[in-house]
Amino acid sequence: MSNLNLKAKQQNSYDAIVIGSGASGGWAAKELCEKGLKTLVLERGRMVRHIEDYPTASKAPWEFEFRGTVPIEKRSGVGAARWGREETMHWALAEDEQPYIEEKPFRWFRGYHVGGKSLLWARGTQRWSDYDLEGPARDGYAVDWPIRYQDLEPWYSYVEKFVGFAGSRDGLPELPDQIVQPGFELSCIEKYYAEQLKSMYGNRHLIQGRCAHLTDPQEIHKQQGRNKCQHQNMCNRGCVYGGYFSANASTLPWAEKTGNLTVRPDAVVESILYDEEKGRAIGVRIIDRNTKEAMEFYSKIIFVNASTINSNAILLNSKSSRFPNGLGNDNGLMGKFMACHNYRGKGFATFEGFQDKATEGRHPGHAYVPRFRNVFKQDTDFLRG
Repeated sequence: MSNLNLKAKQQNSYDAIVIGSGASGGWAAKELCEKGLKTLVLERGRMVRHIEDYPTASKAPWEFEFRGTVPIEKRSGVGAARWGREETMHWALAEDEQPYIEEKPFRWFRGYHVGGKSLLWARGTQRWSDYDLEGPARDGYAVDWPIRYQDLEPWYSYVEKFVGFAGSRDGLPELPDQIVQPGFELSCIEKYYAEQLKSMYGNRHLIQGRCAHLTDPQEIHKQQGRNKCQHQNMCNRGCVYGGYFSANASTLPWAEKTGNLTVRPDAVVESILYDEEKGRAIGVRIIDRNTKEAMEFYSKIIFVNASTINSNAILLNSKSSRFPNGLGNDNGLMGKFMACHNYRGKGFATFEGFQDKATEGRHPGHAYVPRFRNVFKQDTDFLRG
């Protein structure tokens, strides 16, 4: 019997395990597989294959029963299931999967499928500057970042060349320039607003928002099988052109080409296995989402890329004699003080003018006003931006 167990352990052993298949999990898989490591990617949700599993990708409004709106009787779920449209309902969780108490309306988009939220993200991709990284040290609040812009700069460039971003180079110290392809032109009202901002305030700017879209695909993007953004502005359905960056269109296929990648969907990670004698993690325990079977996989390297809440949940659930409150939770702070990501911070206004102009085409990017308060000095009675 012990020989059988040894054989099963050998069959379930890899050089590396990545938990989660979204933006960071897909990138971890790419890097590990490129370096020759046999890598297992565990995804709690279903398989989503690039192109073939985007059921609404290019459907016209009249091809939906209610032109994309969802009948009230089908909005009984929470989060994306309540707020979504028919074009993107295939990404929503079933109503009885992970329900939560909703004291106030809460739009929570979770990516329980291969590719995760890399298929759903807003694609805004601005670099951080030292004015961001030095914030805690400058104003004496929170914990200082252990790195600075010069540490990140080469990695920003490394990622930008592979992913492909569109935008402008603006020469602003508070928003470092990056490697970009031609951006999406600002509208006439955006250009007017940019001129007014600069003339009235001097230190405020409206620029092309930098976004993860291909406008001039380079050889590295063609090798990924991706093409130019078609300006359809239907990105959250899944892009058959690979015009915007997702793990499904980019990093996972790239990792698969190496022959070193194994993707296992429907694998809910229950905990990380910790070896008390070796003093390190040695594998993970999963529950098969369909069969409810428990299984264990082993590796020397484990990347936890399961989103903020689920990464915390996995670590809290990984208890041992060494870590009775969860793996790495000696200070008891794990799972606390989490914050929502501001998915869309927008301003709206009307302007009486440019009646002789009309908009042509769609704009999958956005205009962007870089931070201008408390950047070079503390000039308000509140901290940061």
